[in-house]
Amino acid sequence: MWQLHETAHPVLTDEGGAILSEQTGRWSYLTPTASAAVMILLASTTEAEAASQYAERYGISTEQAAADVRTVAGTLTAQGLAHDGRTPARRPRWKKGRP
Repeated sequence: MWQLHETAHPVLTDEGGAILSEQTGRWSYLTPTASAAVMILLASTTEAEAASQYAERYGISTEQAAADVRTVAGTLTAQGLAHDGRTPARRPRWKKGRP
């Protein structure tokens, strides 16, 4: 099951959204459709289920919806903000600070 890392903090709305990474301190901004894809992914048990709901919401083909959902999921996973549940979530690497 796809999910956000515990170090990723989302702010998601129908008008768009953003996800803050604790690891980098950076925000990743989302378009309204990407934000919807994330909300649907988080509420779904499979990517296929999410694609089906996304297709229904936007009135597009299941194939196009699957590609869109896969792109959003893959991009956020590549940025270290999410994981697919099959691989262990990365723990934050805390650097030792100098006094």
